[in-house]
Amino acid sequence: MTDIRDTIAAERGELAEVLAGLSEDQWDAPSLCAGWRVREVVAHMTAPYRHPEARFLLAEDADEINRAADELARADAARLTSAELAAAVRDNVRHPWQPDGYVGALCHDVIHGLDITVALGLGRRVPPDRVRLVLDTVVPERVGFFGVDLTGRRLVASDLDWSHGDGEEVIRPAQELLLHVCGRM
Repeated sequence: MTDIRDTIAAERGELAEVLAGLSEDQWDAPSLCAGWRVREVVAHMTAPYRHPEARFLLAEDADEINRAADELARADAARLTSAELAAAVRDNVRHPWQPDGYVGALCHDVIHGLDITVALGLGRRVPPDRVRLVLDTVVPERVGFFGVDLTGRRLVASDLDWSHGDGEEVIRPAQELLLHVCGRM
């Protein structure tokens, strides 16, 4: 099996390639993260590389974390060019940042990568092994963070062997299910 750090590096490397090809209009386009353009999402994703001491890492509750992360992303997005933001991903594919472990870093990268690529209609498909790992992590442990209620629903991936929950079946490709449980759809 591939080391999780190699999987993270691959995900970041693929996103770096996508970002390198974006126009300025695409950088300023809305993402799936409410209120953020692509540039704010990338600024947020790369904040731990620039700001290891960031105050949102010390925040006490989810609202405080989100507020501080939002302020930092907006400030960095205003200060940095799109080329600098893209370089922050490219130059840090092997950065050791790991919120809640390396799987947490992969979750962060995959979800926010989809916030960008799906919003822009780029048609990028995250490899199934990555989507499965993120679903296995997000659904049981963090779905409440995204404010999604899965009560009475059984999520079933139509393109890989994955399911979660009991009740009325919601059958979709795994990547769509991931966007759903993260409150993006």
